[in-house]
Amino acid sequence: MTVSGRGRHPLPEGSVLQAALRRWGVNRGDSVVVYDDWNRAGSSRAWWVLRAAGIADVRILDGGLSAWIAAGHSLMAGSETPPAGDVELSATDLYSGQLPTLTAEQVSNFAGVRVDARAPERYRGEVEPIDPVAGHVPGAVNVPSTATLDEHGFFRNPSELREFFAAAGVHGSVPVGVYCGSGVTAAVDLVALELAGIAGMLFPGSWSQWSSDSANPVATGPDA
Repeated sequence: MTVSGRGRHPLPEGSVLQAALRRWGVNRGDSVVVYDDWNRAGSSRAWWVLRAAGIADVRILDGGLSAWIAAGHSLMAGSETPPAGDVELSATDLYSGQLPTLTAEQVSNFAGVRVDARAPERYRGEVEPIDPVAGHVPGAVNVPSTATLDEHGFFRNPSELREFFAAAGVHGSVPVGVYCGSGVTAAVDLVALELAGIAGMLFPGSWSQWSSDSANPVATGPDA
């Protein structure tokens, strides 16, 4: 769903998220582990959203569900219905929550490094399967989210990630803003940046928001 001015996957309202977390049995002070089986995109998005909402200890199962199975752990069929939790989120508006975000105007005037986490062919504007315009934000560098993972779907180690980001001009000496198609896979880059010891900010609306405004400039081709 696209919300006017906020892209294809807007951040959830704090009250809606809190109600969901209580249904899932999350209590005040709980540590939360998130996992997926989709190149860490779902779990990274959950990691970012929950931390932005005020949950202090959120962890990702590195390698995802595949790693859990490969390690010999069991799975359960069916659904779980835990006792209701009592978590209280400190942020009601995640756009101004516990983690920094960028607006389109701030991205336009950004003094730091803009990072595009999409696949290279989408960044270059060769294909665009979803959004109305192909290309990228002028001046952005391409750091595909999948490239922060190894061949088994685990995050690369911190030293590798630091070298990887440095090769793209991301050193942490200047602010780093990250976007993707709609604010989901950008979270993978944000996790990788944190592992590398580099702070990053999310542009939640990402390319789906940027490309929907004809006044915003668009670049195509490789990095400048």
